[in-house]
Amino acid sequence: MERREMLASLGAASAAHMLGGIMPVLAESVTPAEAAGRIRQSVCRWCYQSIPLDTLARDVAAMGFKAIDLLSENEWATIKPFGLTCAVSNGPSTIPIGFNRPDQHDRLVAESERLLPLVAAAGIPQMIVFSGNRAGMSDAEGLANCAVGLMRIMPTAERLGVTVIMELLNSKVDHKDYMCDHTAWGAELVKRVGSARFKLLYDVYHMQIMEGDVIRTIRDNFAYINHYHTGGVPGRHEIDDSQELHYPTIMKAIADLGFTGYVAQEFIPVREPMVSLREAYALCNV
Repeated sequence: MERREMLASLGAASAAHMLGGIMPVLAESVTPAEAAGRIRQSVCRWCYQSIPLDTLARDVAAMGFKAIDLLSENEWATIKPFGLTCAVSNGPSTIPIGFNRPDQHDRLVAESERLLPLVAAAGIPQMIVFSGNRAGMSDAEGLANCAVGLMRIMPTAERLGVTVIMELLNSKVDHKDYMCDHTAWGAELVKRVGSARFKLLYDVYHMQIMEGDVIRTIRDNFAYINHYHTGGVPGRHEIDDSQELHYPTIMKAIADLGFTGYVAQEFIPVREPMVSLREAYALCNV
């Protein structure tokens, strides 16, 4: 299921339960950020669809967040008055239908060529893409196909200074049959594409489900990763002590490696959203 379609597909009662039935909080209730740490933090828009984008931008900026992830071109300007950037723009592909399908390459390349100049002009550093589902295709074939398609858009990405990132997702719980579901596969794709403007989005939630050993994997593959997402395991809810990962230690490991990009909070809150985001910001503010 696509992120932006998730809440629309839920019943009203279910959506209210997942988001705690909470209306946007007033700016007055948002605590100003403490001293900024070494991690620049972002928020994934799709987790907070019930909150108007300008309200979300106002409140997370007050907490110390620097960006909002996964916005489309009609949304980019909305967050600028709050001093935020879009850390990752939506791209040409969907999760199930992506660059592993040669019959989709012409369409994906054309849309990428349209989007990349707009992304660059808006000052957005990255655009997301997906491998697509296997649908019976071998991982080796999909790897080769993705490399061929992505190399077609690298000259434009390189010329404009925009990094294209492919997200690592789990195929065990949330995205059945998704191909780019292990770090080793993604790292090999980065090597084959051979451009400084193609990297991975390492989603800690997804990779904890698929392979665990998060910190060692990040250290071993740091050169291939340009962005990170969070989420509590199991359930993809708050990143507090209700779940199995210890995010302050993970963030310290990333910061110690010299990471200068963004880490985006991508959990679905089951409590008051702004309280949960404020707590997540503090946990990752190392």
